[in-house]
Amino acid sequence: MARMSAPHSSSTPTRTVRKAVVPAAGLGTRFLPATKATPKEMLPVVDKPAIQYVVEEAAAAGLDDVLMVTGRHKRSIEDHFDNAFELEQALAAKGDAVRLDAVRDPARLANIHHIRQGEPLGLGHAVLCARRHVGDQPFAVLLGDDLIDPRETLLSRMLDVRDRHQGSVIALMKVPPEQIHLYGCAAVEATGEDDVVRVTGLVEKPSPQDAPSHYAVIGRYVLDPAVFDTLERTRPGRGGEIQLTDALQELAAGGTVHGVVFDGLRYDTGDKADYLRTVVRLACDRDDLGPEFVAWLKEFVSGLESGGADRGRLAA
Repeated sequence: MARMSAPHSSSTPTRTVRKAVVPAAGLGTRFLPATKATPKEMLPVVDKPAIQYVVEEAAAAGLDDVLMVTGRHKRSIEDHFDNAFELEQALAAKGDAVRLDAVRDPARLANIHHIRQGEPLGLGHAVLCARRHVGDQPFAVLLGDDLIDPRETLLSRMLDVRDRHQGSVIALMKVPPEQIHLYGCAAVEATGEDDVVRVTGLVEKPSPQDAPSHYAVIGRYVLDPAVFDTLERTRPGRGGEIQLTDALQELAAGGTVHGVVFDGLRYDTGDKADYLRTVVRLACDRDDLGPEFVAWLKEFVSGLESGGADRGRLAA
């Protein structure tokens, strides 16, 4: 499959899908104790919280209405996407235009709304919480743990497929057989396009021997509003939670689900090791940080490979 990357257009595209839902109610237990008082979505990736990258992705694809589905102790997410008048005034008084823009940017990305998921009943339930806000319109769902590299155009491609085929569209990525048990897995049929498949079935976290393919569902969806009625009658599944995969399985049986196969850059910030790799990779790509950081990193790795004699000096 061709990598989906292209420079972002200077003008925002016009979309039939305008709303995005970002589930952000998880407890972040894999990052304790860091997430005891700080939402996992607010952990920094270089100098922005992870969730800001997700909202930036939605905005770049032309989605200007974003609903955050949060939970208790997530107030800092709301604060981040709001104006901070005292801080802005202090930066303006100092003439610090660069940091002033950085502080103002989150609130300017889109119309941001917030709703609380009262109980942690799964991703399907989090999506169902958005029903009143979304209404009878198609909408995107972006999971905060999944970061797609800003240079990729996966979401825009999914929106294009939705415009042509209607129904729902999910993002798929080929993974090694030994990893498929970590994901929802799709049974697929080919279409006339290399990166688009018809989804005929879905299984949540199957064993490798039971997986219908190597195509894993990753955290980007463009959903038809019909998913709400399906979620209403979806009974709790794996882990006692209402699984979005189960609802999409019912829709797929009706022939209304397509998949976009993605082979670009994706970062799983819900995993500690992948989180660290994400920070390093994005820092290396920065014009303001990359050259100096890459030079240090090469020297640091060289020290490790030579037996670690220089680790103390390099870490200083």
